[in-house]
Amino acid sequence: MSAPDPTRLGLRARPEIDPAVLAAIAMAVDKVWPRPVTPPQWRGGNDNWRFSGRWWNQRASLRRERPNAGF
Repeated sequence: MSAPDPTRLGLRARPEIDPAVLAAIAMAVDKVWPRPVTPPQWRGGNDNWRFSGRWWNQRASLRRERPNAGF
């Protein structure tokens, strides 16, 4: 069994791509391709300041409104 004739299958040899055209295509793809973005570095530290003074930091008994407690 021999290999089939490429022209009989409808396949034709592609011409060589001009290097200038190839460079222009590569430059255009490089320009529009998304670049990876590095996320900002976390410096660490203490996060307690974010939650200080919030209403949920107090005990439930202190959060209750008492209509006659102030008199």
